[in-house]
Amino acid sequence: MEHITLLIGIVIVTALVFDFTNGFHDTANAMATTISTGALGPRAAVAMSAVLNLVGAFLSVEVAKTISGGIIDEGSGIQPEVIFAGLVGAILWNLVTWLAGLPSSSSHALFGGLIGATVVSVGLDGVNGDAIVMKVLIPAVAAPVVAGIATLAATRLTYRLGRDRSPEDTAKGYRAGQIASAALVSLAHGTNDAQKTMGVITLALVTGNVVAPDADPPLWVIVSAGLAIALGTYLGGWRIIRTMGKGITDIQPPQGFAAQTGAATVILASSHIGFALSTTQVCSGAVMGAGVGRKGAVVRWSTAGRMVVAWVLTLPAAGLVAGTAALLADQGNAGITAVAVLAVLACGAIWMLSRRKPVDHTNVNEVAPQEPVGAVTAALRSVAPPPAGAASTVPEDGTSESTPEQTPTPAAASSTTR
Repeated sequence: MEHITLLIGIVIVTALVFDFTNGFHDTANAMATTISTGALGPRAAVAMSAVLNLVGAFLSVEVAKTISGGIIDEGSGIQPEVIFAGLVGAILWNLVTWLAGLPSSSSHALFGGLIGATVVSVGLDGVNGDAIVMKVLIPAVAAPVVAGIATLAATRLTYRLGRDRSPEDTAKGYRAGQIASAALVSLAHGTNDAQKTMGVITLALVTGNVVAPDADPPLWVIVSAGLAIALGTYLGGWRIIRTMGKGITDIQPPQGFAAQTGAATVILASSHIGFALSTTQVCSGAVMGAGVGRKGAVVRWSTAGRMVVAWVLTLPAAGLVAGTAALLADQGNAGITAVAVLAVLACGAIWMLSRRKPVDHTNVNEVAPQEPVGAVTAALRSVAPPPAGAASTVPEDGTSESTPEQTPTPAAASSTTR
């Protein structure tokens, strides 16, 4: 029993680490457009988002129930070490995609990790296939499409309503609207993503016979999960904020308002019915919809393509890492220790790589300078936030029109290096 108690403690700590990475990985969901348009300063934006993520964690437990008793079969012999391995897979994928500046899904990383570890340790009988299809895969496909279409329509309606007013007259109102809608997205994010960690911790408590199956998360679980995601949000995932705010499309205040309002509506509706969807995919779909919705907008489809590839790879990649970790963890204390040590070393290596091209609140809205393209440069760019250079213009009819990649002038380059 002492071993189980210690192991459950390790799982709880690891789950809170995942919650922390989820926070800084997903800060861009609520605040990227607000920061890129200047509606709020970077530090003020992430502080507001952190507080509202914490508040949102207390509003519902429906998604937590989906995680703790829906995707994984509690009665299939799942042990705490399986959950530990699943969390390791999710954390490492979160950090890899953060390093690359790609807004992939923390939620799907968690689902993939738990599914991969469970299949390796228990077999296919340990996962509820119907729940995965109905509450994970279908929302994964539908939610970003719905958010994108809704935001496209809202963006076109917004510009039509304001066509007789000058941008200077409407900018202040739209920026106020952006702040309000960003606050709503942050609140919605707390109601959805913080609950996923609550569900994992509750699942660990159930496997250790600490709480009864189908029980709601205890209050201390809700508080700790809310605080962990709020802290991660406050630190800011600046690399992903740059991609969301500058890498997909050049957001104007009316577009930002439409994108955030559409995303918040989809997330809150899904949280209410217990769909554990990806807030990242919803917000990314909304940003793309806002880009297409404005006549003559710049949409960088190459960046969007990289994001979609990351979305497709998230479930299997996190599952593969978690499955490998589960093979080691099943060997006993030595295996669990080996998984923990390897995970810490991998996290440290990713952090060191990120220091080569740091992105923070001081340069999050800057365009990265261009470099001569070679083998080394191409490799570095694969793990760096994309520049806002290569783009395609999307007119009202939705057709694409290529525009040449912008090369900074010597004056601009020198001002960047000062």
